[in-house]
Amino acid sequence: MLVKVYPQNPNSKHIRRIVETLERGGIIIYPTDTVYAMGCDIKAPKAIERIARYKGHNPLNPDLSVIFHDMSQLSEYTIIRDNNIFKLMKRNLPGPFTFIVQANNQIPRMFKNKKKTVGIRIPDNPVTLEIVRELGRPLITTSIHDSNGVDEYTTDPELIHEKFGNLVDMVVDGGYGRNEPSTVVDCTGDEIVIVRQGLGELEF
Repeated sequence: MLVKVYPQNPNSKHIRRIVETLERGGIIIYPTDTVYAMGCDIKAPKAIERIARYKGHNPLNPDLSVIFHDMSQLSEYTIIRDNNIFKLMKRNLPGPFTFIVQANNQIPRMFKNKKKTVGIRIPDNPVTLEIVRELGRPLITTSIHDSNGVDEYTTDPELIHEKFGNLVDMVVDGGYGRNEPSTVVDCTGDEIVIVRQGLGELEF
């Protein structure tokens, strides 16, 4: 199923339809401020397993990120004791970044493992943020990719639907995506480390 949502003014009925798919344990492909992503409700363990298998990860230890609506949601799933890290994130979010931070006990409980860190995202994309706001919970997420990296099949929503539509319950068409991933920033050590330079230029 392909659902068109205009980023400038996301239609509330369409957003509700997307959220109902997530609430039923469905998987969606949707736009972010970088590449298109595959995601599900953080409370849908079977869907998380399906996404992990798609990425070739061990379902009991998937390397997946979490998308939040805003900074206020972070405390439910993460531990950020360093005020400087919180300020750094606040300066750069919403934006094309994945911040790796310490997870609280909610994350390992969901993944059924001893996961101590988690990658968090707050994309600067109104469609994504509206989906997460309406759901009332974060999304588990991962970028879609081809073996050759990011190409037209991961930026054009109609081609995405053609190629990946049978793997998911819904593809959200929010217009053409970008072809550069997020910048990954590790905040779990003594120093801030840029693990992968992507679209985002970190503002210290």
